[in-house]
Amino acid sequence: MNLEGKTVAVTGAAGVLGDAVARKAVQCGAKVVLVDVVEGFESGLGPTHSVDLLDKAATSACLSSVGALDAVCNIAGGFDMGPPVYQIDDAMWDGMFDINVRTLRNVLATAVPVLIERGRGSIVNVGALGALHGQVNMGAYTVAKSVVMRLTEALSEEVRGQGINVNAVLPSLIDTPRNRADMPDADYSKWVSPEKLANVVCFLASESASDVHGALVPVTGLV
Repeated sequence: MNLEGKTVAVTGAAGVLGDAVARKAVQCGAKVVLVDVVEGFESGLGPTHSVDLLDKAATSACLSSVGALDAVCNIAGGFDMGPPVYQIDDAMWDGMFDINVRTLRNVLATAVPVLIERGRGSIVNVGALGALHGQVNMGAYTVAKSVVMRLTEALSEEVRGQGINVNAVLPSLIDTPRNRADMPDADYSKWVSPEKLANVVCFLASESASDVHGALVPVTGLV
């Protein structure tokens, strides 16, 4: 896959997967713009921007300052277990939707018009394999990620005729320090490595995937 000469924005870039995506994009020749809520984070991969993606005005100002964009990898998001659906409080519902859906919508509000004006581009979102079905004690998370997947499909239908392809990856368990800490007895060898998931994200951001529209791509490892 080739991202030579392309400018790729990566949200959630201070996290494990965001960093892996940024590194792979650079390896493929891209210039990366790194965005995360973490204050003052730094990276040798490219310019960094500390932005709360829940702040629509701040998100717009950040992405507008970048100039021409060729691809946006929306890695920002989050997961939390919860109680049964009937016991989920408003704070959890709002929290899962804020971090997974509102952040994405705010990025798209600025990025999509830029790509439309350029007449080309790619958007890659992160759904969740588990959100294809309801899961015990994961109601708020799976509903939020289901929204991400439906937004991906809807946006793809809206802009595919304007040279823009919109897709999403659906990972299972990602091999991160947090997941290892939460599940110390698991077989990590069956999980998806951030690097291998980044390969798929960067493929979808590349010209090689220019004819792929509205795909929800499972990346499952051996789980």
